[in-house]
Amino acid sequence: MKHATPQLKKCPLGKWAIVLIILLLAACTGKEVPGDSDLPRSTPEAEGVSSTSILKFLDAVEESGQELHGFVYLRNGKVIAQGWWDPYGPGLKHTLYSTSKSFTSTAIGFAVTEGLLSVDDPVISFFPDQLPDSVSDYLASMKVKHLLTMSAGQDPPQDMRGMQPDQDWVEAFLAYPVSREPGSVFMYNSMATYMLSAIITEVTGEAMLEYLEPRLFGPLQIEDKDWETDPDGINSGGWGLRLKTGDMARFGQLYLQQGQWNGEQLLPAEWIREATSKHIDQAPGMTEEERAGDDWVQGYGYKFWRSQHRSFRADGAFGQLIMVLPEENAVIAVNAEVRDMQKEVNLVWDHLLPGMHDGALEADPEALEALQARLENISLPVPEPGSNDSLQGAIDNSTYHFEPVGEDGTASCSFRFDQEECHVTLTDSAGIEYELVQGAGEWITGEIMLPGPNLVPFDEANAPVLLPAKIAAAYRWKGSDTLELTVRYIESPHTVHYIFSFDGDRVSMKKDATMGLYRNQPVVEGKRMP
Repeated sequence: MKHATPQLKKCPLGKWAIVLIILLLAACTGKEVPGDSDLPRSTPEAEGVSSTSILKFLDAVEESGQELHGFVYLRNGKVIAQGWWDPYGPGLKHTLYSTSKSFTSTAIGFAVTEGLLSVDDPVISFFPDQLPDSVSDYLASMKVKHLLTMSAGQDPPQDMRGMQPDQDWVEAFLAYPVSREPGSVFMYNSMATYMLSAIITEVTGEAMLEYLEPRLFGPLQIEDKDWETDPDGINSGGWGLRLKTGDMARFGQLYLQQGQWNGEQLLPAEWIREATSKHIDQAPGMTEEERAGDDWVQGYGYKFWRSQHRSFRADGAFGQLIMVLPEENAVIAVNAEVRDMQKEVNLVWDHLLPGMHDGALEADPEALEALQARLENISLPVPEPGSNDSLQGAIDNSTYHFEPVGEDGTASCSFRFDQEECHVTLTDSAGIEYELVQGAGEWITGEIMLPGPNLVPFDEANAPVLLPAKIAAAYRWKGSDTLELTVRYIESPHTVHYIFSFDGDRVSMKKDATMGLYRNQPVVEGKRMP
């Protein structure tokens, strides 16, 4: 049985150049771009921002080693700069991880506004049929606002990665010990955010994604999105939402505008202020000096983080950010795969923030032209292919069998070279084949039914959401005996490297993700099949 891989196409460097040229030409005139009618374009200087500051930001990104995938910069409600590092692009969704939580908070805001619930409602009141045999006093006192402020009292918090496909997630959460008084201590808890999603489904009869469609996504013209679910179809809430970078910026702009969009008040300004205000201190023992420079101890609201410079943000693992700077009337949305998110945030504070000024600046055609040219050509490095004609000829059209199978279930692999392409087919223990087509010195994009890395184990219930996965892939020869495949899952933050080392009729395979699952999997050994 073979999963047919949809037609793959080459993806040369700068593949989004045409799209960016159109957008940037519009920026020069301030005209609106079709499909983004409520996000007009302008130049940085017209909105009081130095083009040079954005160039310095791009330089600093490159020098820092931080891997950004895309950013959109809004000032005064207008796009003044945006760019994606090839092979990522404006038309691709991106996994948001915990940035999803701020959208869940927004759903609660709509439900409160519609009188469906109150933040002071007890959590157990929504699930009378899923309570444990004995309800503790702490569980009984847990309220919706405690779920919103990461103060549910579970210590340690229940880990979403331990949830099983056959579990009732609501029941499991309510049965988990509540060892601290709710509201007393900040304790990051993604399952508490899931419970908010479950509450939305309980009071509306809809999955949260459906509930938000006419209230949030529709008005903001966010059309291409999806959200992972639990086994019962409840959106995961605390993670699992995928949106485009531009859609993240729209969401931030809605909050900057105090809930107003195109002249309509979608959410009351009072809720926006409440949701983004400090409700709990993450580190009550810290001095102000100790807090300085740390954007994770500035206070926490309703699934929004308070930040330095009197700003707030939604953020998710590996660098997914929606930064809202009310005093500067600015929004910055970023997708990335980074380890040090404070270092990522500091790139904004150190380079973009100083470039913001009151009132329009004098036009700077030279800097603007340099910025436009830079944004048209930003890209992540493509592996240098190298060459190894002898080994390439020896393994071409060969199949290797792994015994035992790999940790990910890979049972065999085969290799075929076709001009500047390397075709590697991985076969699992059920006989299902997955073909990875790699470019030499360029990305080849395509789709594959093989799940990529994720913080949360892959669940077949989410296969319709996550598969087929979009990828961009390239290969290189390392030394005399090693072939390395780089597979970027370009609607997620993550990348997988397959490293094959050959020795006569034997091969060893190491599968290593940059982050998330598949990190440093054990080496598996294989032998060439006759």
